[in-house]
Order: sequence, then C-alpha cells, then structure tokens
Amino acid sequence: MNMMRTFLLIAALTALFGVVGLAIGGEQGMIIALGFALMMNLFAYWNSDKMVLAIYRARPITKKESPELFVLIEKLAHNAEIPIPKAYIIDNDQPNAFATGRNPEHGAVAVTTGLLNSLNEREIAGVLAHELAHIRNRDTLTMTVTATIAGAISMLANFAMFFGGNRERNMGPIAILLMAILAPLAAMLVQMAISRTREYAADKDGAEISGDPMGLASALAKISKKAELIDNIAAENNPATAHMFIINPLHLRSMDNLFATHPNTENRISKLQLFAKEINSGKNNSKSPWG
Repeated sequence: MNMMRTFLLIAALTALFGVVGLAIGGEQGMIIALGFALMMNLFAYWNSDKMVLAIYRARPITKKESPELFVLIEKLAHNAEIPIPKAYIIDNDQPNAFATGRNPEHGAVAVTTGLLNSLNEREIAGVLAHELAHIRNRDTLTMTVTATIAGAISMLANFAMFFGGNRERNMGPIAILLMAILAPLAAMLVQMAISRTREYAADKDGAEISGDPMGLASALAKISKKAELIDNIAAENNPATAHMFIINPLHLRSMDNLFATHPNTENRISKLQLFAKEINSGKNNSKSPWG
C-alpha cells in the first residue's frame, strides 16, 4: 500500500509538471526545464552519498574499531537480503542516523555518537534496520526522481517570472504570478508527502528486518525527545538534508502536516505498537496499521 501511494504521488507530481510546463513554458520550455533538472539530479544521484557524508564529516569505522556494531549490521543486512553497507560515524551528540547510496550495492549507514551513547543494543538494531530498509527499498532513487520533477517545476516557475510565461496561452501577469508561486509550493507538498510515505514504509520494513517493532518504537521515542534538546549545527546549516535522518534533526515541531518531512513520531510509534501486537498474535491482519 505504501509503495502504491508513492507511485500515485509521483504520478500526481508528473501530471503537475505537465500542466505547469504547458501553461508557463510551453512544450519547449517544459522539455528544457526537465532536461536541466534531470542533469542536476543525475549528478546528485551519483555523488550525493559522498556529498552528504562530507557535510556531516562522517568518518568510516572498521570492524576492528567497533566489532559489536559491525556484527549487528552484518546480521541485519543478511535479514534484509542486501549487501553489507559501509558504516560511518558522525561526532554529534544528537542521537540520529541516516542511510545513503544510489543502490544496495553502494549503500552506507551513518550513525551519530549521540545515538550509540543514548540507545541500547535492541534500539540501535531497530534504527539500523530502518536505515537498511531505506537502502533495500531504493528510497534514494525515489527521492531523486521526485526531486528531478519538483526541480523542473521550480525552473519553469522562474522561467515564467523572468520571461512572462507562454505567450500562446495569453496568461495575464496575475495568472503568471499565481502559477509561479503556487506550482513550486504544490510540488514541494507532494515531495514532502512522498518523504513521509517512505518513512512509514521504512518503519514497517525495518520492524520486519529486526523482528522487533518495539525496539524501533523505543528508539524513536528516545531520539525524538533528545533531538529537540540537542543541536545538530550541520543539519541546521543544510536543511535540505533533514529528510534523510530517521528523526527530523531540525528544531521544528514535528507535526504530521503538509509541510513536515517526517511523520509525527507518536503516529509512527502507534503503528509499530499495533504491528507488534499483530506479530505476537501470530495473525496476518489484513487491516495493516500502515494503511
């Protein structure tokens, strides 16, 4: 259901791009904008892992340096049926983690020192399983596709602001202004909805990978509480990367609304609790808490 919802949201974003492209830039403007956005995001797709790891000054850790963490990652990767990802650590007191890599063969998981110092092994396993689910589900590719289309819509909006839009459509200045403002906003809302959908999917799949939904639920509660109190300066300086983390690292209210990049933490925990009851009962409830 989550994957179907993601496809429908991407389809809606694509349709929005087509409508906006024809209205503002015409067919030629639409193709040019998509081309530029595609090139930019292809570069980001191939280099985003290096870029984001550099932003957070993540350093690779070896099996000799942290054998327990490596054994845990290896076990969870085996459960997820993906190659063992590279492991990185970020010197930051805020407990958090993210996954990156353009595909499972180039996956990487980064955790903060705050996370390792704040959580127990069961909770760390839940977080790592969540991040491995992102890698297995190729969420980096999904977000690259959505970023490409959203970026193209923003370019068309800029095109309209500077060049007056598509004259063949006889759009007045007020209509052009409204389209230029509302189109990127609508694209951003759809992009955020896709991000929230992928987080719910990673929670569910991560709980299955670890076999312990309550371990992940406990981790989310702890991380969310401490993330509100501890700064992540690198994330504050690079808010565009905030959606990658398991919990929003920015000091904003994490509400389950149109403008949130992450689902509400209480909602995520509630779904995990229902999933744990479903597993413990040994029943495959067709009414999944994830919809």
